[in-house]
Amino acid sequence: MSESWKFPVSPRDACNRALLGNVHPPEWRNPDPQPIYNLVVIGAGTAGLISAAGAAGLGAKVALVERHLMGGDCLNVGCVPSKSLIRSARLATEMKKAAEFGLTGGDVRQDDFPRVMQRLRRIRAEISRHDSASRYRDELGVDLFLGEATFCGPDAVEVGGKQLRFKKAVIATGASAVHPRIEGLADTGFLTNETVFNLTELPRQLIVVGGGPIGCELAQAFRRLGADVSIVQHSRFLPREDPDASAILARVFEREGIRVLLDADTKLVRRQGGRRQVIVTHNGQDEILEGEQILIGAGRAPNVDGLNLDAAGVQYDPRRGVIVDDFLRTSNPRIYAAGDCCMAWKFTHAADAAARLVIQNALFKGRARLSRLIMPWCTYTDPEIAHVGLYEYDAAERGVETDTFRVEMADIDRAQADGQTEGFVKVLVRKGTDRILGATIVSAHAGEMISEISVAMAANAGLKTLSAAIHPYPTQTEALKRVADAYNRTRLTPTIKKLLAGWLRWQRR
Repeated sequence: MSESWKFPVSPRDACNRALLGNVHPPEWRNPDPQPIYNLVVIGAGTAGLISAAGAAGLGAKVALVERHLMGGDCLNVGCVPSKSLIRSARLATEMKKAAEFGLTGGDVRQDDFPRVMQRLRRIRAEISRHDSASRYRDELGVDLFLGEATFCGPDAVEVGGKQLRFKKAVIATGASAVHPRIEGLADTGFLTNETVFNLTELPRQLIVVGGGPIGCELAQAFRRLGADVSIVQHSRFLPREDPDASAILARVFEREGIRVLLDADTKLVRRQGGRRQVIVTHNGQDEILEGEQILIGAGRAPNVDGLNLDAAGVQYDPRRGVIVDDFLRTSNPRIYAAGDCCMAWKFTHAADAAARLVIQNALFKGRARLSRLIMPWCTYTDPEIAHVGLYEYDAAERGVETDTFRVEMADIDRAQADGQTEGFVKVLVRKGTDRILGATIVSAHAGEMISEISVAMAANAGLKTLSAAIHPYPTQTEALKRVADAYNRTRLTPTIKKLLAGWLRWQRR
C-alpha cells in the first residue's frame, strides 16, 4: 500500500486515485535541500500555497513542506467538496419545487446519492491539478518536501532527516475539526467534515451536533438529498451572525423538515441495537435522538502540535494557535504565520489575503497590517448568509452611533421572479453619514452580493456612491441600490424639501 493511502481518503476509485496522484503522489521523492532558502513554508493549504507561489514568482528560493494533502482543507475536505454537495442538494430542491414554476419535477431518490458523491470526487480531482505537487515543482520552481516538519532551531526545520535552513519561514499548518468532549462519542464513532465526504451511501437518519457554518450547511444539504436530519445547537444558529439572519435560517430548517433543537446541550452518545443515540437536554428535559450517523460540526482548532515550536522560539496557545502580531510576525522575527493556525478568520479567502501580507512583510520589509483588511464571509445555506464589517452590537460596544438601512428581498422584482424572496439586505452606517461600517445580506446569492459592499468599503465609497451606480434591472443586486436610495431619502430634510419646492414654484412663473 502506498503512503498516500494511509490518509483517510476513500473510496479507492479513479477520482480519488487522481486526487492523490496530484496532492500526495505515492512515488514522490523529496529533493536535496538548497544551502539556504529565502522562505520555508510549512503547510500546503491555501495560505502556504499562496505564500510559496507568490514568493517563488518574485524570484525567491522557496521550500514548501506538507505532511498530508496539498490543497489543505479547502480542496480536500472543505470548500470544494462541500459546495459540490450543496449544489446537488439545491438542484434536488429546485426539482421538488418545479410545480411552483409551472413545470413537472420529482423527488430525489435514495440511489441518487452515490452519483452525487461520485460527481463531488470528480470535481475535486479535476480542481486538484492547480494545487498539485508536479505543478509547484515543475511550473513554479518550488522545492516540495512531503513529510513532517519540525523546527530544530530558530532558523531551520527538519523534514525526513533533511535540514532546511531559511532566512524567513511561514507557518501555515491550518486547523482540524474539533472533537468535543461528549461522553461516549469516541467509542460510538462519528463523522466530521474531514470524513463525511467519504460517504458513498446516504445515511437515512443523520444527527448533526453543532449549528455553526459547517453544521448548518451540511444539515440542510443532507436533508435535501433525502436524509432525516436533526440538528442540535447549544445556542442559536450561527451565534456570531445577525440574530435576524439566524432566525430566518431556523424557520427555513423547520419548514424543510429538519428537526431543530436550539439552546440544547449534548450529554451522552451511545450505541443501541446497532444504531447511534444522542441524549440531549432541551427545554429542561432529556431527549433521545436516534440515527445511523452522527456528524460533529463543533468548529476548528489550530494545528500546532508536533512542530517543536519551542525550539524555534515561537509562542503559541493550544486554542488560539500560533501567536502573531498585526504584521503576522511571531515571537521569532524570522518566522511568520498565516491562515487558520493563527487567525480568528478561518476562511480560504482570509488565508489567501494573509499570505499576500506575509510575502510583503517577510521578504520585502513591508508593514502591511492584518487589522486593515476588510473581510467578508458567507455561510452557504439556502438562503446564504453573508457579512462584512461591524455588526450593530459591535458598534454599540465601541460607542459608535449608527443608522441602519434595510430592504427585504421580497420587495425585489427579480427575487420574486426567481422564487427567492427569503432574506434581506441590512447596511450599517455611521450616524448622519453615508460611511458604511458593515452589512449583512441574507439571500439566495448573498455570497456574490456582499462583494459590492466590500469593494465600496475598501474604496471608502459610501451609500451615495452605490446609489449613483447604475445596477442592471432586473437583478437581485437591486436590493443594494434600494438600500442606498433609502439613505438618500434621509437627506431630503423638511427644510431642503421646502427650499426645492420654492425653487420649482419660481420656475413655473
